[in-house]
Amino acid sequence: MREKLWKIPYERPEAPEELLRSGIPPLLAAVLKLRGVTSVREAELLFHAGPESLHDPMLLQDMSAAAARLRQAISGGETVAVYGDYDVDGITSTCLLTDYLRSKGLRCLPYIPSRDNEGYGLNCAAIDTLHEAGVSLMITVDCGITAREEADYARSLGIDLVITDHHECGVGPLPDACAVVDPKREDDRYPNPYLAGVGVAMKLACACEGESENLLACYADLVAVGTVADVMPLVGENRALVQMGLEMLRERPRLGLAAMLKESGLDEKKLTASSIGFGLAPRLNAAGRLGQTEIALQLLMTQDPDEAARLAASLCELNRKRQSIETEIWQEANAMLEGREPDGPIVLCSDRWHQGVIGIAASRLAEQYSLPAIMICFHGDRGKGSCRSYGGFNLFDALSACAEHLTGFGGHALAAGLNLRQDQLADFRRALTAYYQSHKPAPMPEVLCDLLITDPALLSLDNVFSLERLEPYGSENPRPVFCLSGVTVETLTPVGGGRHLRLRVNLRGEILEGIFFSHTAKELGLREGERADLAFTPQVNEFRGSRSVQLLVTAARPHRPEALCEAILSGRQDALWAASPWCPQRADFVRVWRMLERPSFHVGASCQAVLRQCPEGMEPERFCLCLAVLREAGLLSGEGPMLYDATAAPACGKADLEATKLLRFLHSC
Repeated sequence: MREKLWKIPYERPEAPEELLRSGIPPLLAAVLKLRGVTSVREAELLFHAGPESLHDPMLLQDMSAAAARLRQAISGGETVAVYGDYDVDGITSTCLLTDYLRSKGLRCLPYIPSRDNEGYGLNCAAIDTLHEAGVSLMITVDCGITAREEADYARSLGIDLVITDHHECGVGPLPDACAVVDPKREDDRYPNPYLAGVGVAMKLACACEGESENLLACYADLVAVGTVADVMPLVGENRALVQMGLEMLRERPRLGLAAMLKESGLDEKKLTASSIGFGLAPRLNAAGRLGQTEIALQLLMTQDPDEAARLAASLCELNRKRQSIETEIWQEANAMLEGREPDGPIVLCSDRWHQGVIGIAASRLAEQYSLPAIMICFHGDRGKGSCRSYGGFNLFDALSACAEHLTGFGGHALAAGLNLRQDQLADFRRALTAYYQSHKPAPMPEVLCDLLITDPALLSLDNVFSLERLEPYGSENPRPVFCLSGVTVETLTPVGGGRHLRLRVNLRGEILEGIFFSHTAKELGLREGERADLAFTPQVNEFRGSRSVQLLVTAARPHRPEALCEAILSGRQDALWAASPWCPQRADFVRVWRMLERPSFHVGASCQAVLRQCPEGMEPERFCLCLAVLREAGLLSGEGPMLYDATAAPACGKADLEATKLLRFLHSC
């Protein structure tokens, strides 16, 4: 199993005094400080983001023209089409705006193109179909920002077009439409450039209506589902929208979502943004991936409880089918790589894959190989690909640089789609590989920990409970990840038929229990009685009326002391707090002093060389601290703050180790 790169923060966590005085528990206060929140006012704004966090929709460029055109359609009783996308953001956007316009008495036709037959975005054949249906105004949601040719075609048929989107605008002029509303426009000054497509659709409805409160009471659940599913940053306005939506989902969800919550077993659990991201979103997405978006549309708009239950069951069945197809594609893609370890973007293709599912398989490949992955499904000479990034590599910029080899592309920095011909594939591969090599992102830690926990009191019930105030978690507001370093593994117990691992570890005499799903002790290299590093999120476990803190482990490995030892040897004062659990005792200093008495002794020239000198049975961190204390006491001499290559100093009387600043600091921790 490939070992991941970890980043453990060795700096002492800070809890602002103002937050502590207000009653905020230390663990939450420390996390808030890391996120730039240091005052009670800032904390309250984060905890209780509400209507005051929402921005005026009229601040969006072209919104005035877009709202005016909708009002004209309403007053004239026109036939309007809402043209969306087949993902969750697009489906929720389509349902929201369709329902709003129908509530105004309009004949409104929702249209979502087939992923397999039409692909993403506007197409002229669909415009013909809507023209024949008498549509005089088309409104795009979650798509359309690059549809210049299609906009011209709609105009030639006498159809007015209002574009609402949230994707990157790309190069070239904007489409010639009545209005183009997109917070990503270069000339847009809207305070929140990260609205989801459903957020932009909601803003259009609010601008048309002239108010937001009543519309949010009707549609906040759809806005929350689309925003979370599209992985938009859950800060500021988006956070407020999702909080309102979660409240609506808990107290008065629309029939379709209530049925989906029940069918997926989420109705009896505490609803969070994670419930949307891992429960609702995959099931709604399955409809679009397998070409049956009409099921999701009907589910979200039905007023019949029986129909809602039937449609929810159908979506759950579709999702199970999607999971099976995805696994088959992923296994076939791995076989294509033939056990090789690629060193550039993975570009694979087949004429057997399901177009709607290759994006998920690409995500799995990207995570598996720590590289951008593109999977292309060919039908004859035409190929459609799904792209997923890794490690901060900007896919949208990369595809822009390779545009001459593509017939089309669109998306975000982290996820995109493309179209190309079979004869372009080899040139595209070469161009993308060359771009990646010249724009290769620096290696990034895959296990990022917010805080190192050295005091078990920080994992009390009160402290862990307090973290719930940071909900909803999501992009830009992730669930905090904590770390234990060098803890002793007491027990390792396979559970769930051997698929999962229950473990107990010892932190300064306190036993902590954790669970690591889908992993075994053997593949992790863990053994009872040895030391380990754990990354985890704490949660409160309730069993038979009793509550306890459980560590939901997200990564684990045998203890790696090198990084902290290097910090000690390099004289990094900020890392000494993390080393306090290994504060040396008198017997430790005696053992190391005997090494110094050897005539030829000198400290190694590198961290690895020093660790090879560590006495048997002594922890490397304790050994390095001994050297640092002896250096401060004048028993080791060397140049600069580093300990490397230091040698024993001539004896000049008895040294008082307890008087050293370092040892006093370690005792105080």
